Amino acid sequence: MNLSKFGEKFTNYSGILQLMDDLGDALSGRERMLMMGGGNPAQIPAVQARFKAMMQEILDSPGEFERMVGNYSNPQGDAAFLEALAGFFRRECGWDVSSKNIALTNGSQTAFFSLFNMFAGDFAAGPRRKILFPLAPEYIGYADVGLNNDFLIANKPEIEYIDAHTFKYHINFRTLTITDDIGAICISRPTNPTGNVLTEQEVTALADLARRHNIPLIIDNAYGTPFPNIIFINDVKPVWNETIILSMSLSKLGLPAARTGIVLAREAVITAVSRINAISGLAPGSIGAALVRRLVESGEIATLSNTHIRPFYRRRAEMAAEQLKAELDGYDFYIHKPEGAIFLWLWFKNMPITSQELYERLKARKALVVPSHYFFPGLQEEWRHKDECIRVTYCQDEAIVREGLHIIAEEVKKAYA
Repeated sequence: MNLSKFGEKFTNYSGILQLMDDLGDALSGRERMLMMGGGNPAQIPAVQARFKAMMQEILDSPGEFERMVGNYSNPQGDAAFLEALAGFFRRECGWDVSSKNIALTNGSQTAFFSLFNMFAGDFAAGPRRKILFPLAPEYIGYADVGLNNDFLIANKPEIEYIDAHTFKYHINFRTLTITDDIGAICISRPTNPTGNVLTEQEVTALADLARRHNIPLIIDNAYGTPFPNIIFINDVKPVWNETIILSMSLSKLGLPAARTGIVLAREAVITAVSRINAISGLAPGSIGAALVRRLVESGEIATLSNTHIRPFYRRRAEMAAEQLKAELDGYDFYIHKPEGAIFLWLWFKNMPITSQELYERLKARKALVVPSHYFFPGLQEEWRHKDECIRVTYCQDEAIVREGLHIIAEEVKKAYA
């Protein structure tokens, strides 16, 4: 095919394509694979039961099912759900917001495609701008969303050794520079892939930098508070002001197929996102909004998050970390301190093979992980560390997780040997 530059860029092989292909193959049931790398959330029985009950209420309410599947929303999203979200954020977080501050998208990946290309790329006046990641590594899905090349830039982290097998990344504010070609700052909190939770002080410092340079701070809150609140450390408060664009999602509640992203921002940003929705997809889908609207109105969405979702993932993280530390005791390996999200980030220091080679060996044994080099978009300098890590998930059935971790430990031992 003779493709445009757009066609060439977005039909190339990418890390997110590899991840989603592996995820789809593993969950299709066609071949037994141990899904240890993807971001598909766990199906927690108590949470799934509430979603089924919500669907039954919709089916039992005259005309509601027909409206859910038979009507377009407006490009900003389902109006009743937007009002419910605004009320929830006012009550639970104390934010002065209305429905005019919120837009829905067809998943948060779609939101980032719109937001990144709104604030970076070619401008009518001034230099081409970039998205700055103040803390690498960052989410694999950011790497390829830009319409231009040379679209991202990242700041190398500081590394703190916590104990014999635990470490943590920190933002290196000494090397963090906001130049004229930075269009926006972006962080995920908790960070995908590492589970790092930036402190309120770090977020405030980044927001102050953004405000001084008249650019937005984009926070990917897919795993964060107030929902689904997959955060394992105490006293983490939700953060938003008009400098911040907050992206949320229904996926990690347990509804990834609903493809419902949520953008909270000042009204001008929401107007822009809504206009892009209209051109790119007419309107966001309404099924996710209809399923959880009553849970948002009642505040039960926070109760589900705190009572069922957060404890489930915390137990799984502790289990997985304990198993790996036991099986790899005596080897030069580290786990990033698990503070949230649904992954462990494993660092095999001075491993004789790359993480991509480890990925291939594990895939041959039907265990799928994600190699680390995909998670450093915008970090151009050579750094061996970028090829020494893998991201693993602990969301599948416990027996699958334990088997997958055992295979990982066996292959890592072989690599060092």
